[in-house]
Parts: sequence; C-alpha cells; structure tokens
Amino acid sequence: MRTRWIIEALVTLAMVVSGPGTIRADDPPPSQGQPSEITPARVSYTYGEVSFWRPGAQEWAEAKVNTPLAPGDVLYTGQGGNVEVQFGPRAFVRAGNGTQLGLDNQEPDFVQFRVTSGHAALDVREIAPGNTVEIDTPNAAFTIESKGYYHVDLSEDTTTFRTHRGGSATMTGAAGSATPVPANQQIVITGTDTPNVATGTAPPLTAWDRWNYERTAYLLQPANTQYVSASMYGTETLAQHGTWRTVESYGPVWVPASVPPGWVPYSTGRWIWDPRFGWTWLDDAPWGWAPYHYGRWVFAGSYWAWAPGPVVVRPVYAPALVVFLGGPVRVTVGVRPLHWAPLGWGEPVIPWWGRPGFVGVAWWGGWGGPRVVNNVVVNRTTTVNVTNITVYKNVHVHNAVVAVPEERFGHGHVQPTRIDDARVRELTPVRGALEVKPVAASVMPAGGSGVKPPAAIHERTVVATRAPRDFTPTLRAQGLGADREATPSAAPRLVPAPKPTRERASVATPSAEGPSSGQRTRSGESPNARRADPSPRPGTTPDAGVGAPRPGPHGPEEKARAREDKRERAAVQPEPKQGKRPGEETERVPRQAPPPPPPHDPAASRQAAPRPQAAPDQRGRREAPPEPRAKAPGEPRGRGERPDEGQPSQRPNERPDRGDRRSDR
Repeated sequence: MRTRWIIEALVTLAMVVSGPGTIRADDPPPSQGQPSEITPARVSYTYGEVSFWRPGAQEWAEAKVNTPLAPGDVLYTGQGGNVEVQFGPRAFVRAGNGTQLGLDNQEPDFVQFRVTSGHAALDVREIAPGNTVEIDTPNAAFTIESKGYYHVDLSEDTTTFRTHRGGSATMTGAAGSATPVPANQQIVITGTDTPNVATGTAPPLTAWDRWNYERTAYLLQPANTQYVSASMYGTETLAQHGTWRTVESYGPVWVPASVPPGWVPYSTGRWIWDPRFGWTWLDDAPWGWAPYHYGRWVFAGSYWAWAPGPVVVRPVYAPALVVFLGGPVRVTVGVRPLHWAPLGWGEPVIPWWGRPGFVGVAWWGGWGGPRVVNNVVVNRTTTVNVTNITVYKNVHVHNAVVAVPEERFGHGHVQPTRIDDARVRELTPVRGALEVKPVAASVMPAGGSGVKPPAAIHERTVVATRAPRDFTPTLRAQGLGADREATPSAAPRLVPAPKPTRERASVATPSAEGPSSGQRTRSGESPNARRADPSPRPGTTPDAGVGAPRPGPHGPEEKARAREDKRERAAVQPEPKQGKRPGEETERVPRQAPPPPPPHDPAASRQAAPRPQAAPDQRGRREAPPEPRAKAPGEPRGRGERPDEGQPSQRPNERPDRGDRRSDR
C-alpha cells in the first residue's frame, strides 16, 4: 500500500496533455531566467527583545520566526534577547543580548555577516568545499572555510575572536594583512589603523557556548529525514507540531495539529516583500517554513496535509507555492480582490518572481514527484503552454481560496474573505508578475515597533573583504524609499580577501608553548610558529542532483552525517516535552521542548530562565524554554573541549530519556 502511489504515478507518466505549447516541462527556463540557487537565511529562533530592519522600512519592527532574510537586513537583540539565524542545512549564527547582526551578502558560495556590538557565535557543522563564511567587525574581517564553532565578542575598541571544535579562520585587519587563527585559538584585536594583536589558547566554553552546542544538537536530530531531504530547512519542528501519516494517493504526508476548524494553508500569516524573491509568504505557525516553501498541500478527504513528495537531495526554495487568481469577483462594490490557493499534488507554480524568461513559465523546481497539469499526470518531455493550465485541484476544495482586497495585500496580517464556491468558478489563474506594488509595511514581518539600537552601534564601520549587496535600484523600482540616511549600516572599510586555504602551501600557527593570552604583538608580526597542515577538515556535504524516491540516508556523505548526529544526540539529551500528544500517529517520533535559552549575560554561567507558562499557539508566539540544568551535558571538567569530535562525550551517569532512545531505533 505504501508504494501504490508510486506505481500509479509511474503508470500514468505515459499520459500526455494535448494542446499547443512552447515550453517543454523538462526544459529549464532560458539562461537569463534561471531561478535563484539560493535558499535564503531565515530567522529560526528568537527569545526576549529582538527587532528587525529591512531597507525600505520606516522603522524597526519585532523580529518574527521564519522570516526569510535578504542582504541588507539587520537584527538587534535588546535586554535579555537572543536570536538564531539558519543559513545552511547545518549552519547557524546566534547573537546574544545587545548585539547588532546584519546580513550583507548571500551567494551560492559566500555568506557575509556584520557584527557591530555584543557577542555572536557561528556553529558550522558543514560547509561545502570552496565555500566561505565571513564575519565583519569594526576591527577586522574573519574568513571561515572549515566547519567548527566560532565565537566573537565586541567591546568599545576591541574584538575577541576564538575557534573551537577544530574550526580555523583567517583574520584580515584594516591594513590588509592576513593572520591565521588556528583551531582552538583566541585572537584579540584592539584598535583599527594601528591595532594591537594578542593570540593564545582559547578559553573554555562559556555557558552560552554550551547552550549553542545543545541547541544545534537538538535541531539536527533526524526525526523527519526519512520523509524529507536532509538539506531542507525548518523540518525540525514538524514532529513537535503534527504527525506523519501515509495516504495511499500521495505517500507520506504531514498533518498539523491543533489547527482551528475551517483552517486552510496560506490563510494565517502575511505577504511580505523580499528584494530578491518578491512577494513571499510568512506564516504565523512556528512550523511554518518547510510546508510553505517546499512540497505541496493536499486535501485528504477531511483534513489538509503537507506532501513533500519523493525525496530530492537538494530541494529548491520558492517564496510560496500557490496559484494566484483573478477575475470579475468583487469583495464589495468597487473593491477588487486578489485571490490565492495552495498548489495541489504535482501542480506547477507559475512564478511571479525572478528574472525575465522565468516569470510566467510553468516551473516544477524542487519537486521530485509526478507532474500534474489539469488533473492529468504528464510526461516530463511533454510540451506545456501555461495558457492551457486552467485547473488547480485545491481551488475547488470548499473555502480553500483566500481573498483580500488588493489595496490591503501586503499591508499586514491577512484578514481573509471567503468566496462562494459558485463564484470561484469565475476566477482565472494569474500567469505572470503581480501588479501589486509593495509599501513600507510590506517589507516588515510584523506590525508595531521594535527596540532600536543606539546610533553609535549601527553607525560603526566594519572591515570587510567584499562590498555589501545593494538592492537600492530594486527598491526604487518598486517605489520604496532607500535613502542612505535611513540605512542602519555604515559603508565598510574594504580590504583584500585572503587567499583560500587550499591555495596556501602552509599557515603559521602558535607553538605549543605559544604566547599567553596577554602577550601582544603588532599587526602583521608573527609569534613563534610551527608549520601546520592547511587543509580543511573533510566535510559531509551532500551531492546535488535529483533525489531517489526511497527514504533514508543515501550515499556515504549522508550516512556519515547520520552517524555524527547520533553521537551528538548521545552527548546532549534535552528534556522531553510535557503536554498532550496530537491525535492519530503512524510514526513514533520524539516530542521534546527546545533546549534552555542562553543566559542573558554570557559570563553568568548559572543564570536560570523561567519555566514555560503555555505552549505556543498558531499565531507564532515564542515558547519559553525550561530552566537550564546545573551543568550542561558533556561539559569538560577542568579543561577545554576536544577539538575534533563535534561534541563532548556524555557523562557516564547521565541516562538518555525515552524520547531519544526511541528516536535512535
């Protein structure tokens, strides 16, 4: 029964949609219209005061989980605030209280952050060969090419950077000289033009560092990887907020728990405008990332379910997977509405975003299942003209079509209007770019105002090896203000980028005796050094390509990744979540709360947080995590962590809870 849906799909692949056309379903769009290869970074966790700013906005707003980030976006954490940004399947940057963190660039092989205050940590569990992550600070730029854990602290005139867990980096100062930062080392830079530089062994992990270790281990638990690609963001919350089932026609599907009667996908959230992807759906639900940017939604008789389809190794992101509809239907006299509905199983999206040649062309990017046009499965070599695509299955599901007045689209939280089923038949698909222009409110993830950083923070200049990506022309084309006076980021001080590690014959690293953390040298001077292997540690990057329909890890890379995740779960055991389980389940999945929040002050190693008062509702309120334990799992006793093993080992007397034993079966 589990494979019948695959067999039926293969049998019907021989069927062909008749009619003229100019675009072959298996052909990529013209080169000038290729979709972006980038999955945008996303806000994946917030705690306390966290605010957000995007070019084109008039003020700071409260940050919201699952907001996709674009170059130019800035986050700021106020008193007691913490924020996490996911920028890769196994890569995270987190900022503690009083930190301004900006995303300056994101390309397929390069990600660039700026930090102008506070403290931040990068936990990079995987990085593809040739890829680079850069952290720009007022004193220096730090280039990262290998996986590891990296911590940066800023004060008024000093930047402290340290590496852990085998990570290494290159520091480039304002004068342009490059200095290697080997594994488990610390470098302190005071001043900019004529800086003092001190190097030494990295100190032991702080309580905040240990929380970061726990948080990443929690996120990388393979609770859903038998159904979705390990490269897909945002699946770690699915087991906590719903159940997996098998539906004969669609295979594995995920059903959200605790949705209100009459709920339909893409009805509880807002449309925001992204300078790279245009109109993008931002849902209120804490699980609202993967189900709204990948896969398809199906109505399984009496309930909605998200169908990821057969596994693809590297799924392609979409800002939303809906069909927009227009026509003579009016909400009230003289008010023109805009309608949309979730795409059904195998149906193509007609892009409203992207370059000319891609907009308006039927696209199945990232979908590994059968391709369906007008309720008929088509061969991948079939010629399909978008003007002939007239039937979308979910449009005819009762109350599935959502409508808002066009002048309110993108102005805030959706207040949907239901359309009579008889009037839905008058609607026709929109085949191209949307005519709706964004306003200042369209670029913000939430209404109201957020905490604003002091001017002295956002006016600080950073050292960088590459200029930030500038979307000013795009903003002006949409009628959004992009004045430099409104931009909370000063222009960087550009320096030459260091040569990639693989091109350097060797690097200088401090000797075992090395200078102490208090020893100072002038920028460019090298302390006693020894020769070291410059090669980065081998990664476990998944290969790109189409996926196989069978679940589970594929190939040596994903198997190695699964083994590493299992070791980390054994080292860190979050407490199981207490509360009522959703109804029907077909899979035994762990349901556990996120690990404890970091202390408000990283130096306060034993500060506790209050216990949760209520579970998060479907409006996306953040859940207050439980109290931190007195001692983090695997905390080293009297010395630093082991550099090459990913996570400290589990204490002998610590027993895994039932949820983790069950998840390892």
